[in-house]
Amino acid sequence: MMTIDSGAYPNTAYGELNGCPMGSSLGDDKKRTEIAIIGAGLVGSLCAIYLARHGYRVDIYEARKDPRLVKTVSQRSINLALSHRGIAALAVVGCDEQLLEDSVAMSARYIHARNRQTYSMQYGTNGECIYSVERRKVNEFLLNVAESYMNVTFHFEHKLRSADLDCASFICTSPDGSALRVNADLLVGCDGAFSALRREMMARTRFDYSQAYIPHWYKEISLPPRPDGEPHIEPSYLHIWPRTSFMMIAQANKDNSFTCTLFAPYEHFERINTKEDVLGFFNSEFPDFMDHLEEVNSDHSSNHFCHLGLILLPCSPYHYKDKAVILGDAAHAMVPFYAQGMNCGFEDCLVLDELLVKHKKDIGAALSEYTSVRNPDGKAICDLAMYNYTEMRSSVTSKIFIWRRTLYLLLHKCFPRLLLPLYTMVTFSRIPYHEVIIRTRRQDRIVNILMLSLLAAVTFSFATSTWFLLTRDGQL
Repeated sequence: MMTIDSGAYPNTAYGELNGCPMGSSLGDDKKRTEIAIIGAGLVGSLCAIYLARHGYRVDIYEARKDPRLVKTVSQRSINLALSHRGIAALAVVGCDEQLLEDSVAMSARYIHARNRQTYSMQYGTNGECIYSVERRKVNEFLLNVAESYMNVTFHFEHKLRSADLDCASFICTSPDGSALRVNADLLVGCDGAFSALRREMMARTRFDYSQAYIPHWYKEISLPPRPDGEPHIEPSYLHIWPRTSFMMIAQANKDNSFTCTLFAPYEHFERINTKEDVLGFFNSEFPDFMDHLEEVNSDHSSNHFCHLGLILLPCSPYHYKDKAVILGDAAHAMVPFYAQGMNCGFEDCLVLDELLVKHKKDIGAALSEYTSVRNPDGKAICDLAMYNYTEMRSSVTSKIFIWRRTLYLLLHKCFPRLLLPLYTMVTFSRIPYHEVIIRTRRQDRIVNILMLSLLAAVTFSFATSTWFLLTRDGQL
């Protein structure tokens, strides 16, 4: 069983751990490998399931209370969009069917212009969908599955304070405030954008890291179903109200309500200080949305808008020797505009599992290759997520963008192996994210040549026809 030493450690500061415990080496084959996961969120709970299947002893330490036992969870609740990468990771451990059953399929974007005009943009040519799921329901389901393994134990309200990475041990505080020292063989950080384990790696290794805040904030609004229980708007779409510098989106829930999220630079909301300001803003910018909502049921104070969080670029390596590794937002926190945060984190678990199998549970070799494989992808998807925000709030209203996207889909339908749209590669495949960028640049050059050739052909045809008509009429 994992060694846990209790006590106040009066002579030991949180940043100081005195020596490694005996018998903590991964090379000790006489005992089961003990793994401590920091963070019991989406990625941490799925990672626990994967590692438990390998027979490891898994203990999960979470700073928050058990979300299954509290009415409200103090974290952002933007609805999630489950897509191919996440589904593939869930399918390996048999968790995909239940979550898909509890989701709402979305087959297209549905664009709402300011002048009330609407149009849809299909995600693919073969009926591809993404699936709207509620964050809390996904987390609770994965916690229940992980807890069903005999070799998995949860420790809620245990916050990591310091770690000795060379010994794979750490000190955390327990619910009563006392300090506990935990000795493991491997530490796995799944504790989000403000990862405590990543902080320890930064202090002890040659670690590349930078952070950037974006000036955009978000506000969540609930659109309940109609009195008869039916939805106000079509649930099989991701609804988008693009407004160039900001946007609102709406995703359906199983009860026919919608979770709507407004994203905008903070300065847009500095003038919103009263309920009347809120109603005026929404009536001006989202008139068709207000047709369905009698009251904006959201705190109107600009002081209560929520910050989107961090973009971490770059962050490398993702591991320390054979003693620690970070996954999910701890490794590559990103803005939510490509809906890949959860999917990428789930894919991290799948990739790590594949590497453990490849290297026959040689954890050191698996972690080393995990960094080399996933680090380029982590950087790539952070860039792609910011690019997609520009597309969603602005580009989707451009006729040139729509025409180019239509051409892409047509070429993809004619030559499915030769050309794949960017969104298809990111959302409906497991092509590594960094390869997606390389392939997109190559495809863009091809499409640009085709567009220029088509334009030249049309111009030449028009000029030839004009010359022929003028010659025929004797004007030349």
